[in-house]
Amino acid sequence: MPMPTHILPTTVVGSYPQPEWLVNRAMLSKVVPRTRLHDMWRLPAEHLEEAQDDATIVAIRDMERAGIDIVTDGEIRRESYSNRFATALDGIDGDNPAMIVARTGNTKTPVPRVVGPIKRKGPVELHDMQFLRENTERAAKITLPGPFTMSQQAKNEFYKDEEELAMALAEAVNAEALDLQKAGADVIQLDEPWVRNNPELAKRYAVKAINRALQGITVPTVVHLCFGYAAVVPGSNKPAGYSYLAELDDTIADQISIEAAQPKLDLGVLKDLSSKKIMLGVLDLADPAIESVDTVADRIRNGLKYVSPDRLIPAPDCGMKYMPRATAFGKLKAMCDAAAKVRREIS
Repeated sequence: MPMPTHILPTTVVGSYPQPEWLVNRAMLSKVVPRTRLHDMWRLPAEHLEEAQDDATIVAIRDMERAGIDIVTDGEIRRESYSNRFATALDGIDGDNPAMIVARTGNTKTPVPRVVGPIKRKGPVELHDMQFLRENTERAAKITLPGPFTMSQQAKNEFYKDEEELAMALAEAVNAEALDLQKAGADVIQLDEPWVRNNPELAKRYAVKAINRALQGITVPTVVHLCFGYAAVVPGSNKPAGYSYLAELDDTIADQISIEAAQPKLDLGVLKDLSSKKIMLGVLDLADPAIESVDTVADRIRNGLKYVSPDRLIPAPDCGMKYMPRATAFGKLKAMCDAAAKVRREIS
C-alpha cells in the first residue's frame, strides 16, 4: 500500500488496548512478561485465535477512525512487546526461567534461559502481518523486539558473552523481518528500550546488532526506545534525557522513535539525529485526560523547532495497551486532528 505523502504523517508505537473480554487486564497491568503468560488470556485455546482476530480488527478500525496514517495490528496477540517472539526461538528455555533484576531496578522478573544455539524455527508474526495487510488499505507497520533488548531480557547460559548472543538474536530477527517485508509490511520497527538501560554495553555492540537485524530490509525501518511504560514507571522516576541516543544515528534505520511527552524531554537532543526521521511521542500516556488538540499541536510545533516537517512523524508515547480503550482512541483522535492543524499552518 502507498505510504502517506503528506507531511506530519501520524502513526502509533505499536500497541493498542486489548479488550477486557480477551485478556485479564488486572493481571496485565502488574507485569511486562519476558516468559509466556498464558493465564492472561480469558478464552480457551480452541477459541483464542478467532477472538484475537476479532480484537485486532477492532484495533485497526479504531486507528483508522482516529485518522492514523500508518496503522499496526495493535499487538493484540502479544502478552508483551517482546516475549512472544523471544520464546518462540530454538535455544530458548522459557519453561524453566531464571530470575534477573527488572529494567526499573527494583524488582526481579522471570526471564527465558538461553541453553543452546539461537535459531528461528519458523515465522512468528507472519500471520499477524498477513491479517493486518488483509484488513486495511492504509500503510501498515509491524514491530519486532530488538536483538539488544532481547539479549538483556534473558539469562545467557550458552554463548561466550552477551554480544555473541545479541548477534545470534539479530540473525533471527532479520529472518523474521524479511518474511514480514514479503508479506506486505510498509514499515518495520525494532523495539530497543534496553539500550537506554545499559548504555555502556549498548555502545559496544547495539548498532552492530541492529544493523544486522535490518540487513536487506528495503521498506522504511524504525528503532524505538523509551523510558518505560507510564502504567509501570511513573514520570517522576524518568530521566529528562536519553543516555544512549546520538549513537543511533549510525544505524541503517530510517527513523528513530522516542518518548517525549511524559518525560518532558528536552528536544535539543534531536540535533544528534540529523540523518533520521523522528517519530516523536506527543501524547502523555500517564495523563488519564484526553489532551486538547491545541496541547498536542503545541508539542508538534515544539518538535518542528528541531526537526524539519518532512522528517517529523507524530506518535503517542509508548504503552498505549495499558490505557482504557476510550481514552486511547480519544488521544489518537486529538493527535491526528493536531497534526492536521499544524499541517495546514505550514503548508
